[in-house]
Amino acid sequence: MRRYTKADLEQIVYTQLQNLDAMHDLLRIMKVQNELLENANKKLSDEISEFKDKQVRYPTGKKSRS
Repeated sequence: MRRYTKADLEQIVYTQLQNLDAMHDLLRIMKVQNELLENANKKLSDEISEFKDKQVRYPTGKKSRS
């Protein structure tokens, strides 16, 4: 069994802290990306609804295949 010195343990803890900081940064980036995707999906959904409303109000004369 290996015995760790105080310096070894301090280095391990410091490395773990760096890893936690990096994971925190990645989670923050993922949160921002998720918000951007949610906004894009909402806008797309609104645009699709608006397009469908226009199709109902101004039919093109084409019959859809059902």
